Amino acid sequence: MKNIKITPQVSFLIVMFFSLMIFMSCSGPETAPAVKKEVKAKTELAQSVTEKNPFFEEYQTPFKVPPFNKIKEAHFMPAFKSGFAEAKKGIDTIVNNTEKPTFQNTIEEMELNGKLLTKIASVFFHLNGADTTEGLLKIADEVTPMFSKYRNYVNLNDKLFKKIDEIYNKRNKLNLTADQKKLLEDTHRRFVRSGAALKPEDKKKIEKINEEMAGLSLKFRKNLLNDTNSFKMFLDKKEDIEGLPRSLISAAAAAAKKKGKEGQWLFTLHKPSWIPFLQFSPKRDLREKLYKGYINRCNNNDEFDNKKIIARIAALRAQRAHIIGYKTHADFRLEINMSKNPDNVYKLLNKLWTPALKMAKKEAKALQAMIDKEGGKFKLESWDWWYYSEKLRKEKYNLDENLLKPYFQVDKVRKGAFYVANKLYGIKFIERHDLPVYHKDAKVFEVQEADGSHIGILYTDYFYRTSKRGGAWCGGLRDYSNIRGNMITPVIYNVCNFAPPVGDEPSLLSFDQAATVFHEFGHALHSLFCKSDYPGLANVARDFVELPAQIMEHWCAESEVMKVYARHYKTDEVIPEELIEKLEQSSHFNQGFATVEYLAASLLDMNFHTLKEAKEVDTARFEADCLKKIGLIPQIISRYRSTYFQHIVGGYDCGYHAYIWAEVLDCDAFEAFKETSLFDQKTAKSFRENILSMGGRQDEMVMYKKFRGREPKIDGLMKKRGFK
Repeated sequence: MKNIKITPQVSFLIVMFFSLMIFMSCSGPETAPAVKKEVKAKTELAQSVTEKNPFFEEYQTPFKVPPFNKIKEAHFMPAFKSGFAEAKKGIDTIVNNTEKPTFQNTIEEMELNGKLLTKIASVFFHLNGADTTEGLLKIADEVTPMFSKYRNYVNLNDKLFKKIDEIYNKRNKLNLTADQKKLLEDTHRRFVRSGAALKPEDKKKIEKINEEMAGLSLKFRKNLLNDTNSFKMFLDKKEDIEGLPRSLISAAAAAAKKKGKEGQWLFTLHKPSWIPFLQFSPKRDLREKLYKGYINRCNNNDEFDNKKIIARIAALRAQRAHIIGYKTHADFRLEINMSKNPDNVYKLLNKLWTPALKMAKKEAKALQAMIDKEGGKFKLESWDWWYYSEKLRKEKYNLDENLLKPYFQVDKVRKGAFYVANKLYGIKFIERHDLPVYHKDAKVFEVQEADGSHIGILYTDYFYRTSKRGGAWCGGLRDYSNIRGNMITPVIYNVCNFAPPVGDEPSLLSFDQAATVFHEFGHALHSLFCKSDYPGLANVARDFVELPAQIMEHWCAESEVMKVYARHYKTDEVIPEELIEKLEQSSHFNQGFATVEYLAASLLDMNFHTLKEAKEVDTARFEADCLKKIGLIPQIISRYRSTYFQHIVGGYDCGYHAYIWAEVLDCDAFEAFKETSLFDQKTAKSFRENILSMGGRQDEMVMYKKFRGREPKIDGLMKKRGFK
């Protein structure tokens, strides 16, 4: 999600705003923020805007992190208005400079422009995703058109582009460093792709399209937010919670009590609630009710329906691509990715689809056999898959998730991720209690080199709450930069949605959730290690950005590492070797299902964006035809259906395949460690220098080949998924 820019200083933050997600998740997250933060006092909303606004002064905190304890909702709009005015004035100053355009007075000044807007936006985007309120959501409504107009003001600015174009055309004659030349080329390309070289009438069309899409995207997200939160399944009979984990029952009871129904249990469409219910509840009718509530979100022909919105967005994207000079939106988007074009994406997805579907059909037969064996007189349906696959896994491998969870206490898992980073790179993590946090669940760590020198700050925020959007993500409150010798260190955050502690029991994770901690931490390392002097060179291709995150998941699953962090929360006993072996033996279990549901969503994304005509499709029919064409079996639903596929609404359009594209890279890259040793220092040094520290300073394939010595091979992915 670091490909579209407005000005280099504010680009990533604005893209985050329109998408309301952060990389990207990176592990298939939900992306709907909650409506209400329950603990906000109404008096805060009436806070006088005339009081001292923290955004208008330098932060007086250690490491200059945001003073969350002083920032009020009333501060945002006055600050945003000043930030936009200042950023616009900065662009005007660059444009009106009568001196001959140079890299320094144009490109570098653009990098420095918009500091106040960046400062405000970084905090706002983070709070609106991790700890939102009704007030913040209203501010989002107000600033959305402001961002769209500012983006158009910059990207479609004739005079500004003329200066950039003049510098670009003589780039080989200028005495530029490699980074400066790359930044110039990227900036020029970004403006051309935004429509800066178009005729005035076409620019007007692009401007209108951008503004309409911004409004539609916001409406899509709000509909999904409202529809997701409106579903509530209250249960009042003890037999209806039979078979559920104790932690889930406790959480459901607490949720019901909070809604004024003490003695009942509340289940919702948020992952910590619905996933374990589907896994463990023997009540088939209740599984069906909860599952259908999830897969039919915004698809009920009511006020929250998103079918027409997603169709309109796809049509507008196709229209914009045609105006700029591309056959399809996918051609436009993929040009700047590793994949380069739709054909390469389809080639990978189709290569994986055949073995994945074959495996999924075998899995479906095995689940049906279990149903028949138990005397069930019904055919396997999608809401049965989770329950019977969990039973089959337990039967086949004697592996019960409830036996694993006590060994994956969230703080110990985090320490395990820190341990891996220390072993690989020598870095240290010191918890800081003197830095302000935005929520009591957040923890703060100073990240240091082995010699004690400062690298940056990392916030972790792992627990689900109603004020947080779903899923897991990594983002930044401040990026590294070092323009003209003014070095600024990064401030990064990891956010997840795990079940919070209940009573005396801490937050216990499934193994997949433990992998999510490692995954998001990998994104954090990427941002903490990036040493791109210019923020405009920090961004990497969407189908490369998951490599640093997904490779960390490999260490999470290694026996040597697991014995460090996987310790029983009561006894501190190290996870038994027997359980580790069962995890390894079951690593290919249900991979047909997991791969098929993911690939189906990836293909749906691609099909929406390879439309050659800018016409609005019938969304339901289009989706059905797409899935029928690839032969998706009825027992499996696409991981995301069109009406709640937020990835493709903001930021990951033509990009949902990026996770598996990057999996080719991470599996191949991890083999470099396995060929030497798990913590081989030479390999780790090369990975840090050639991948993690580089940002987007070089072509992604060039970076990868410098690390690996060759292009990536697909063999590792095929082996990991059990396809060969």
